[in-house]
Amino acid sequence: MTGTKKAAMLLMSLDAATATELLKGLKAEEIQEIAMELARFQISNEVSADEQIQVVQEFCSSLQQKQDRKFSMKAFLNEMLVTVLDKETAEQIQAEVKMISGGQDQFGEIRLASSDELVLALKGEHPQTIAVVLSELEPKKSQDVLARLDEEIRLKAVCRMLNPELVGSGVKQRMAFTVSERLQSFKGEILTESPEQTLRKLAVVLSGLETGLRDQMLDEISKYDEETSKTVRNLMITWDDIPSIADRSMQEALRSVEAGKLAVALYGANDAVIEKIRSNISERAAASLDEEISLMQDPLEKEVLDAREEVVNPLRDANEQGTLRMAGR
Repeated sequence: MTGTKKAAMLLMSLDAATATELLKGLKAEEIQEIAMELARFQISNEVSADEQIQVVQEFCSSLQQKQDRKFSMKAFLNEMLVTVLDKETAEQIQAEVKMISGGQDQFGEIRLASSDELVLALKGEHPQTIAVVLSELEPKKSQDVLARLDEEIRLKAVCRMLNPELVGSGVKQRMAFTVSERLQSFKGEILTESPEQTLRKLAVVLSGLETGLRDQMLDEISKYDEETSKTVRNLMITWDDIPSIADRSMQEALRSVEAGKLAVALYGANDAVIEKIRSNISERAAASLDEEISLMQDPLEKEVLDAREEVVNPLRDANEQGTLRMAGR
């Protein structure tokens, strides 16, 4: 006997209110399947009393086996209704039952997780799920998690946050249930630092040294690995450092950057960088920049990165010469 027939037969043995409670959370087409079975039973009159009793006894036996433990609604749903539903719908119902029976917000557990745990749990998840989770976090943690995601998935998640789709409460709870389950596997886990992050820290430390001592340290590094030494030099000043550059140094660097390149470099830049650059160019240069932006098509990611390098390179040259002024990092 199929699960649909068993479910229909069980519902025939229950009062309307209890039957309605059991059907809550199912999709319309799933309820329709059970309803069609009920209709066939009614028309054909093929259900024997013995069969009906057998199904009810099976149901009662399932409950009886759980008496030693606390009754588990999740286990009941798995045993009784899983053959009627697809896996996705079963998980959705379980998530909703867990939320209701626990009397708690499913996202509460997610909010308590560390940024490292969240990054690991969200890896491989759909951008829509990531967007929903990020929107439920406090802004600072959301920003921290977003910054650590892979660039491609980060952009997709941000687009979903900027143009949110209508997501029902049931779907959101299913997303929360899935992420919460994954979080259990990453309790206490800490993300390993990437080589670039380590070299960036070293670069910031060295950039704070007196020029002669800094160059001496870089020369020592170069003896072991010339490529690493070059990377550290470049990481001393990056695009993200622009808000920390003193105005005078910023003005001197921007004189050598064409308006077209600057327009591409500013594509998708954060407000702090845009404000810093715009406040350090003349009105004439600003007008040229606006004209280039109005005529510009959406650039490729590589074009944006290359343009930003052209903006940063004069700042790196000034840093090499010891003439770069920092307003704070």
